[in-house]
Amino acid sequence: GMDHAQARDVIYTPLDTDKLAQQLEQRGFCTRRAWSQAADRVEYLHRPDLGRRLDAACIVGLRETASASTRLSVVVADGLSSLAPAQHALPLLGELKARLGDWELDDIVIATQARVALGDEIGSLRRAEAVAVLIGERPGLNAADSLGVYLTYAPAAGRTDADRNCISNIRPAGL
Repeated sequence: GMDHAQARDVIYTPLDTDKLAQQLEQRGFCTRRAWSQAADRVEYLHRPDLGRRLDAACIVGLRETASASTRLSVVVADGLSSLAPAQHALPLLGELKARLGDWELDDIVIATQARVALGDEIGSLRRAEAVAVLIGERPGLNAADSLGVYLTYAPAAGRTDADRNCISNIRPAGL
């Protein structure tokens, strides 16, 4: 019963975007914000299609500082578990940043009411060579904090799951 309640809670608990942005910026990352067309959590859960598209109000802000260099855009998204990105995105990004080699890391985009495909539109607007979406996965009875990473090369709206690579169950107890 406790596991089920925790799984239900993480679906409805909003990601504290201000806190996450502050933590990322304290570690030297630049951040931007984005949100999907889903107006609230209930609509997000009932209309997955709206979670896959950016709200028009985000587009100018995401496009304005995009450059045309080899770059990886990273989207940290709430998905179906706000707990996962809140706990695991910062340590994962710290490890990633140290290992990027010649890749330039773009500003980190913190996205809410987000599905995986939102990253394709963000990556395209940011003129990224690739986009990695760090997203809270659907909680299970023993995994309310599981983070998934979906990597898409040459991101563009309309990409499918067949165009992405995924690493899932990223968490201390994950496999």
